[in-house]
Amino acid sequence: PAAHAGSFYPAEPDRLARQVRDQLVASAMSRVAAEPIPGEIVGLLVPHAGLVHSGPVAARAWEALAAATTAPTSVVVAGTNHYLSGLDAIAVWRDGPWHVPLGEQPIDEPLARQVAALGPPFAVSRPAHLADHSIEVQVPFLLTALPGTPFVPILPGGLAPDRLIEAGRRLGSLLAGRRPAGERVAVVASSDLAHYPRDAVARQLDERTLEPILGLDAEELVRRETGVRLGDVPGADCGLCGLEPVLVTMAAVRALGAERGILLAHSTSADSPGGD
Repeated sequence: PAAHAGSFYPAEPDRLARQVRDQLVASAMSRVAAEPIPGEIVGLLVPHAGLVHSGPVAARAWEALAAATTAPTSVVVAGTNHYLSGLDAIAVWRDGPWHVPLGEQPIDEPLARQVAALGPPFAVSRPAHLADHSIEVQVPFLLTALPGTPFVPILPGGLAPDRLIEAGRRLGSLLAGRRPAGERVAVVASSDLAHYPRDAVARQLDERTLEPILGLDAEELVRRETGVRLGDVPGADCGLCGLEPVLVTMAAVRALGAERGILLAHSTSADSPGGD
């Protein structure tokens, strides 16, 4: 059940549908003027703040995936664990749809079972997902941009970077093995960027964080994020609130054949109406 309707996004179906639709339409208009995306999209990085702040950037990603020449048959969404301390696993939601005011999003249960069957650190867990917002705020975009496309929610805990990267490789190998049968599974990391410096510092820090992400260089991303968390950027708590899902996703898309990332959109909360 939805845990954050009325806070991170409108609880009223009409308001939510209008907000998501307007953001997707604006994205489609910007895509017409942009350079075409070469090749297949196998992964995304999307933000998960309140949709008034993060929605335009998230919409750009989801709309690009929906408009791609090869649309995904399923999506794995790796969220950021905000609330459950001590999660020493990658929690897989296996059974039952997710509900938001716009409707319900089906789970790809056969794929979820295969992901869980990869073994540790993957493990089935419903409780890990119940309170978190990082995946939930993506569901309205999934429902609208990719109607009927099932998904698999996973929530990585505070595991060591090497374990996360290895788990991502195994996940990507699993998904690559499904491609000969015509299945195309995209992997999506849900993570915001800099917390919470002033706007000018946030933009500089985001540029520094995005460089290794776009280069799919997980080890360099860990090095830079460690520096931020040790205090080398004044006013910043982190360069990524969700390093864990980003590492899993970067490793997975590499295993799926991705060679580089493309920056589709970027903003800070200062860009949104009434933004600070």
